[in-house]
Amino acid sequence: MYGNSPLGDDGLDPEALSNDQRRQLERDLSRVAQQTRRLLPEEFVVGSDLTAGSDGPEATVAVRPPVGPVVSAGYTPEDADATITEDEQTDLAQGLAASAALQVKQALSGSTSPTAR
Repeated sequence: MYGNSPLGDDGLDPEALSNDQRRQLERDLSRVAQQTRRLLPEEFVVGSDLTAGSDGPEATVAVRPPVGPVVSAGYTPEDADATITEDEQTDLAQGLAASAALQVKQALSGSTSPTAR
């Protein structure tokens, strides 16, 4: 659903966020990462990052499953006062957790042999 796809496509200048706006966005990202961690076993590593991209601030939350590729969701605020709402945070966390679990399932599907035929 959100795996490896941006959530917004309009950008800001990289320096458009004030310190308070940056802290708020970092808190929102932290909440998404925390919710995602609660949905997954400890073997999954969850992190978040806020960087200055060419089109403005770029927020990313990523999950590294124990096997399979990393799953991430990106967010580019449309305006400097944009926040990630609680519903969006929950939706992002659930989508990332589901995508990461699917990556594990797909990675393991070819490595197990059936016990009976």
